[in-house]
Amino acid sequence: MKDILKGSLVRLAAVDHEELAKAYAAWNQDTELTRLMDTRARLHSIKAIKEFFEKETLEPSPASHYFSIRALDDDRLLGDINFDVINSWGSRDAFVGIGIGSRADWGRGYGTDAMNIGLRFVFTELNLRRVTLTVFEYNPRAVRSYEKAGFKLEGRMRGALLKDGTRWDMLYMGILREEWMEKNP
Repeated sequence: MKDILKGSLVRLAAVDHEELAKAYAAWNQDTELTRLMDTRARLHSIKAIKEFFEKETLEPSPASHYFSIRALDDDRLLGDINFDVINSWGSRDAFVGIGIGSRADWGRGYGTDAMNIGLRFVFTELNLRRVTLTVFEYNPRAVRSYEKAGFKLEGRMRGALLKDGTRWDMLYMGILREEWMEKNP
């Protein structure tokens, strides 16, 4: 039987709060990363970050699935991915968020592999129908990664964000279970 939380480059694992908090504190020093992750460029203490992750993962709702992303070659922490299941009116949808922390690990396929593993988990284990995400148009690397995983542009909120004197659109992307199944028989 195949390990469904393991891909070709990474594996999804339980969150180690202490390790993730220390990593996030280091990653948050890179303001480009925080801006690409759709957050404000501001610093947080290790204690505050740890408390946030403990709240998110120790007291999760049954609808929240939070994983760390670890490299297969040396088991180092690369980032995190989370799926929040939205089951209003029986929709069986989820919203996904993902981040690879260190610039040295960007563009190496880790995020795409982690997303594919996560999609396999939510479509085969949770039997979800669709997964949605948002990304700002100023992050073309993320858009390409999501497209590689099978996401399609579903819409845009024009001029949703003012950054560096420019208005940027927020893109809505999604993938349906049957689209993922066609691509991953």
